[in-house]
Amino acid sequence: MKIDIKDFEYNGEKKFKIKNSVTKVKDFYESAEEYELMMAEIKEVIDKRQSLMYADDRYAMLMIFQASDAAGKDGTIKAVLSGINPAGISVHSFKRPTQEELNHDFMWRNMVKMPERGKMVFHNRSYYEELLVVKVHPDILLKSERLPLELTKDLDKVWEHRYEDIRNYEKYLNRNGTVVLKFFLNVSKKVQAERLIERIKDPTKNWKFEEGDVKEREFWNDYQEVYEEMVNQTAAKHAPWYVVPADDKKNMRLIVSSIILHHIKALEMAYPEADEARQATLLQLIKVIEQQNE
Repeated sequence: MKIDIKDFEYNGEKKFKIKNSVTKVKDFYESAEEYELMMAEIKEVIDKRQSLMYADDRYAMLMIFQASDAAGKDGTIKAVLSGINPAGISVHSFKRPTQEELNHDFMWRNMVKMPERGKMVFHNRSYYEELLVVKVHPDILLKSERLPLELTKDLDKVWEHRYEDIRNYEKYLNRNGTVVLKFFLNVSKKVQAERLIERIKDPTKNWKFEEGDVKEREFWNDYQEVYEEMVNQTAAKHAPWYVVPADDKKNMRLIVSSIILHHIKALEMAYPEADEARQATLLQLIKVIEQQNE
């Protein structure tokens, strides 16, 4: 079954309504074996194209992952990257801001981890947390971020300005050769509950569980509203959002991999060609290497 990435794409042309957004679609695979085969085929092409991107050294790719707790961000990133040459990729997970991070502007900690040319970088959470968690809990902004008081008198203005800053920054990245892809892994409340309970019951997964995750579920509806707003405020052709059904992990990973594959295949890249002088030098070096074996 072919995956049409347009089914999940929001690029500013249509509004995203989270209540109408599905968290489960019909399986794209018929068996575990077929799923493994599909993933292997997709990742093989991604690996080849990423190696080309590394050699071409003109483009970069930034993948941002946002989701509720237990939606599967870590596992999806791991599944996509396994088997791909690590020289051209890196992953950065952003948890609660450190004191150093709080002493900078709200986008700083992501900015210093942006991909250099030729590389793919995955951000597990991002500056969008400042319009998700912080918007649901504005006390974080008022007590921890220590902005000048005159800037926090009107919180609606704060959110409006942050959306504007993000839109401008992502346009700036695009204008400098960075492909920006944003994934919202859309998990249902029921499946999230099942996964949180599994983390409690399974001793090998206890480390993933935080008591605060249970308290945050009380704000489920608030988070649904800010996720919807996040997509609608920042979706653009140069920085699209992909709302990926996350109740089935295998489907989710196939969809995310297919989206990345589509975009990396669309880049016009080529291996550097040696000029005549360089080619002549290389041919001479072949003789040197052969003589070294004598």
